Amino acid sequence: MTVRERLVRWEDPAAAAEQGLALAGLDYLRGMIDGALPHPPICATLGFRVAEAEEGRCVIALEPGEHQYNPLGSVHGSVVVAALDSAAGNAVHSVLPAGVGYTTVDLTTTFLRAVTAQTGTLYCEGTLIHAGRRIALSEAKLRDAEGTLYAHGTTTCMVLGG
Repeated sequence: MTVRERLVRWEDPAAAAEQGLALAGLDYLRGMIDGALPHPPICATLGFRVAEAEEGRCVIALEPGEHQYNPLGSVHGSVVVAALDSAAGNAVHSVLPAGVGYTTVDLTTTFLRAVTAQTGTLYCEGTLIHAGRRIALSEAKLRDAEGTLYAHGTTTCMVLGG
């Protein structure tokens, strides 16, 4: 049996969250992309990062690997769901002003094909569908570099504060 190991490092999430509250959502996301702000620890744990952000849109890059496998030998569905939730939620976050947050109220996911370490980098694009004063709706699509769809999700978010 070959033992594998993975080291995970992250920065203080409380300090980053505090910095983030002072920024509009889009500025916070862009700060992660350009390295001025750290990604949250879940990104290091699950192997993804914010790759692109603009108003109403966010792309998460996911690197599938063996460390994410379920007992059947493919990436666990929870990793895919986390990427969908992050991309869709960040699409909502991208239109929020400083001091205003959000939380997922509901998430619906459809899996279309298995993800393995051999799949290569996947890109999860979140797109805002509707942003109301208290409720926002967005969707996310997980695709490979050739555009093949692996999963789709929709989320309802509650807007907090403001």
